[in-house]
Amino acid sequence: MKKLLAVTACPTGIAHTYMAAESLAKAAKEKDIEIKVETRGAVGVENGLTPQEIAEAHAIIIAADTDVDEARFAGKPVVRVPVAQGIKIPGELITRALNMQPSSSTAADPTTPADSGVKQQNLFYKHLMNGVSNMLPLVIAGGLIIAFSFLFAFTKGGVDQVEGSLGAALSTIGGASMGLMVIVLSGFISFSIAGKPGLAPGLVGGVLAKDMGAGFIGGIIAGFIAGYVAHWLIKYIKMPRNFEGLKPILIVPVLSVLIIGLLMVYVIGEPIQWLLAQLTAWLTNMGAGNAILLGAILGAMMAFDMGGPFNKTAYTFAVGLLGASIFTPMAAVMAAGMTPPLGIWLATLIAKKRFTKEEREAGKVASILGLSFITEGAIPFGAADPIRIIPSFMVGSAVAGALSMMFGCGLHAPHGGVFVLFIPNAIDHLGYYVLSIAIGTVVTALMVLLLKRKAPVA
Repeated sequence: MKKLLAVTACPTGIAHTYMAAESLAKAAKEKDIEIKVETRGAVGVENGLTPQEIAEAHAIIIAADTDVDEARFAGKPVVRVPVAQGIKIPGELITRALNMQPSSSTAADPTTPADSGVKQQNLFYKHLMNGVSNMLPLVIAGGLIIAFSFLFAFTKGGVDQVEGSLGAALSTIGGASMGLMVIVLSGFISFSIAGKPGLAPGLVGGVLAKDMGAGFIGGIIAGFIAGYVAHWLIKYIKMPRNFEGLKPILIVPVLSVLIIGLLMVYVIGEPIQWLLAQLTAWLTNMGAGNAILLGAILGAMMAFDMGGPFNKTAYTFAVGLLGASIFTPMAAVMAAGMTPPLGIWLATLIAKKRFTKEEREAGKVASILGLSFITEGAIPFGAADPIRIIPSFMVGSAVAGALSMMFGCGLHAPHGGVFVLFIPNAIDHLGYYVLSIAIGTVVTALMVLLLKRKAPVA
């Protein structure tokens, strides 16, 4: 019997990673195929694949949007797809893997041979998401710790971090974690492109972007430039065999760090700083109409693919602005991300006869995920009827995001869902924020019930 292996990974490592693993395992069981799935989530690698298992496997399925250490699969047939496809078409992926021949491989588009590479936009997204996935733990930890610091330092006029107080200590710790955001983002984008030799120039580029005020935009650009510079140096610098060992530890690091450093200082650093300053000024001083429009766009993006590229782009944009002390987009993004699973749960609750028993049970699970700001909880419903359900989600999320921006709600922590609501001062205009989420949830439910086809009671 042919044995299959799989690896799943998503940028946040929270939901898509494990949903894809579960879908692949379930589909393999239905086909009576032996499969082992390695997950690379927020807690690290779980159920790791051993060299012996790789050697014995017929083929490998990689359903991932971040780096998964593919070098270990050299010589094995590999199916490479975005993590979302691991959730949506696990049976098809297993069939494709079983039909592969030794030394063959497919990319996200099964008609594209591996030696021609994955499409450039997919590579760009993969590298960016590798940086984001390594950055997020620092941002989430730092943001929540800063939010917790509000519990310990109050004055009549607001938060007062008295030197030496516990509140001040928590603020310092959280600030240190947040301060690494741009550096790690840049470093791991570069690492995704060039491997270990790309880490040093990427980190240096990130430090310069941070120190020059170029922010997350500068970190992204520095990471890509550093990565491709290091990749080019590795590929094209040729040395006598006796000196080849100097290339990875001396030649490439020195030249790549020097090149990205000079480019940041003399060429691209100041223009990016100006661009970020203009963006910050626009966001800070935008009128009500622009704020509502931005909130609606971010909200719709969060619901469009529920954890996919559009969702992660909106989330990354909002997270990046936290470093510039702009908190309203983050609030809009989280409100909009909570709305789809909460809305579908509400729909199953108020119109039970429109849903099967299995859908009603799935709705209960979705409610918990929604409260935790895990938009992926709504994926089973969206995948089952995308033409009707996804537009319903987008409308509800756009409403939630627009209302949040209109009310001027600000979120100082980049994750946490309903649990952040209980931290004093973590959310600006808390009452209006809860109202925004509630209205978005109701709109989602009504849209679903309006558009959804009737299902027999089961």
